[in-house]
Amino acid sequence: MDCGFRKRTILGHHKDLLHQLAGLLVAFGGLTVLYWVLGRVWPGVPGQKVMRSGFWTDCLYWLWTPIVTRAITPIAIALAVLPLAALYGERLQDMVHGYGIVARQPLWLQAVEIFVTGDFLGYWQHRLFHGKWLWRFHAVHHSSTELDWLSSVRLHPVNDIGSKLIAAVPLLVLGFNMTAVVFYAPFVTFYAILVHANVRWDLGPLRAAFVSPAFHRWHHTKAEEGLDKNFAGGLPLWDILFGTYYMPKRQPMVFGIDDPMPNDILGQMIQPFRTAKTRDVIPLEPARPAQIAR
Repeated sequence: MDCGFRKRTILGHHKDLLHQLAGLLVAFGGLTVLYWVLGRVWPGVPGQKVMRSGFWTDCLYWLWTPIVTRAITPIAIALAVLPLAALYGERLQDMVHGYGIVARQPLWLQAVEIFVTGDFLGYWQHRLFHGKWLWRFHAVHHSSTELDWLSSVRLHPVNDIGSKLIAAVPLLVLGFNMTAVVFYAPFVTFYAILVHANVRWDLGPLRAAFVSPAFHRWHHTKAEEGLDKNFAGGLPLWDILFGTYYMPKRQPMVFGIDDPMPNDILGQMIQPFRTAKTRDVIPLEPARPAQIAR
């Protein structure tokens, strides 16, 4: 009987994995067609091919990143939150469902607060991964020399899971209902895919209100002028406040990094543990009006 239960459990896991793979393949096909059309009508870099440099490596990331994240992230979050739950005298289950005055708010209001708070935390975790020892992991994401929507999934697991921990743990501790976070997570994923796309949208009069593809593509440029700029994932407000906003009206044309980085996914997984190169943390400087107005 115990053997039969284990067999059914294993089969169930395999079935779930197959369903997830099927969903990822369908989504890949739909997004490829959608962003091919948008890239032809509003190209950021005209003439860039669908099967550009690094395409097959990023296809593997498209399958690898969601599966690893789904398997490891909940465990990592639970391990991080358990000591905090004990410290606050709360059960982990209660923290997941929310507690205190924050959890008594309507879910829609919590969702808005989670978006703003999560985006603020995301800005600072992004800056954290651009400095000192963590850059070696984030460099994998910046290694794409031709940027498009598929580039968004090129993430080292340390970068992917670490960034989610930095955002999720404070939201749990603050008492937000994680049901609202569940609705927020797919939006963040879709938005990240959009802002990496090879389209020249800058949102016109809203260019300083919401992150656009043009805004984030300047973050990925290899050109010196865009170095360590535009860290926000949703609201450029944080870059404006902390002096890292950069939005000229022209489009960036060169992407990538100077750090050594293998072209294959296995090499990119190993590379951060092989290099001893570090970066200095960027200083906090006030935004210069000339940067914002260009």
